[in-house]
Order: sequence, then structure tokens, then C-alpha cells
Amino acid sequence: MVSLSLGPKKGTLFIVSTPIGNLEDITLRALRILKEVTLIAAEDTRNTGLLLKHFAIQTPLTSYFEGNELKKKEFILSRMKQGDSIALVSDAGTPGISDPGYRLIQLAIENEIPIVPIPGPSAVVTALSVAGLPTDGFLFKGFLPHKSKRRRDLLGELEEVRETLVFYESPHRLSEALNDIFEILGDRPMVLTRELTKAYEEIIRGKVSGIKRQIGERRLKGEITLLISGKTRKKRDREIGGSGDREIDR
Repeated sequence: MVSLSLGPKKGTLFIVSTPIGNLEDITLRALRILKEVTLIAAEDTRNTGLLLKHFAIQTPLTSYFEGNELKKKEFILSRMKQGDSIALVSDAGTPGISDPGYRLIQLAIENEIPIVPIPGPSAVVTALSVAGLPTDGFLFKGFLPHKSKRRRDLLGELEEVRETLVFYESPHRLSEALNDIFEILGDRPMVLTRELTKAYEEIIRGKVSGIKRQIGERRLKGEITLLISGKTRKKRDREIGGSGDREIDR
């Protein structure tokens, strides 16, 4: 009897969410997948290495980050074509959100590699959940541009958006970013979250001007998310009508 070899079965790409700070936020399913896969593709092998060590997981790591992703994604694809299952993890949170993970996911789709999401923590959703701003619609734009001109141009493009605006920002650019937000978007309700789920977690709520005052000369550290109220219809009606007669909230 002649048997025909169909070649190796394709592996699977697991998109594994990891804690954004508190290691207790890891899911049981994520732990199992990280133990069972052949290889873990990590945005930061040092951070992920600490996570694996904490949970006594010995799965090999390979780096996959902005800068080496074009070369590395072909290596990862070849491993999956050979039948290896691989977990993609970001520095923290959910892969593919404001990181190069989406490129590997695109490649897997093009090559008909099975893709399985392992849901869990996300910095964007975590910040939205405690902000107290409308969440039936929101617009996430990743990190604000580094340069003031580009940052102001982007904010200008978003001035008429009614949905809650969400950005990541670096601590050393925060003061300049708040100045630009105030000048372009006005004194809107805003929430600043910092180091969510970590020991020095901080949530500051208020108007843009009030948050600017609270921050003052403080030298903040850690992961910062900015959430800004969208443009209200009341303000739009006032601008269009030119008088207080049309100050209508809907």
C-alpha cells in the first residue's frame, strides 16, 4: 500500500495578550498557550523573559520588533509552514495595537496560516474603562507625533470628531503635548492615566487646563494614556448658529 505524504501540517499563530503591569492579570489560557507553543515571538525579549521566568515557562524566545520585523517575519513564517505553532506577544498588552505585530498577522493571513486570538489586557481598553468618558465610540491614534507641528496638524484634523479621542504619550513630551491639545482642541474634559495596574497607578480627571496645572513641573514616569472628550454637539450648534439660541444638547 502506497502512502502519499501531504507535507507538514501548517502551524498556528497565537495572538497572546499579556499583562500591562500586574502579572496577576495574565489569563489561564495565555499561560497554557505560552507553555505549549514551539516559539514565542516577543517585541521585547527582556520583558517577556521576566514574565516567563515568573511563571516558570521555558519556551524559547525570538525577537520581533519595529526595526527587525521585515527580516524576522519571514523566519517566523517558515517555522509555521514547517508545522511550528508560534505565540506573538507585545511588550505589554494586546499584540497588533500600536506595534508591528499586524505585519506578521497580515503575512499569516496571506499564507493561510491559522490565527487564534488569546484575549486579555489592553492599555487602551483599560484606560477607557475607568475614564468616565463616552465609550460607545472612540478613536485611538496611537502615540502623538513627536514634533509639535505634526502633532498640532493631527489635532487639527481631529477637532470636529465627536468620539472620545485616545492617545499614548511619552512622559518627557507630555507638557508640550498638553499645551498643543489646549490650543488646538480647547479646554475639554480629559483624563490622564499613568502606570495602570502597577504600584504607582494614577488617574487624573478634569479639563485640559486643570490637568496642565496638576502636572505642573512634575517629572512623571511610566506609561501614559490621554483620553479627550470629543467635540460636543452643543459647541458645534453654537458655532454654526452664531448665538446662544442653538445651545442644544442631544
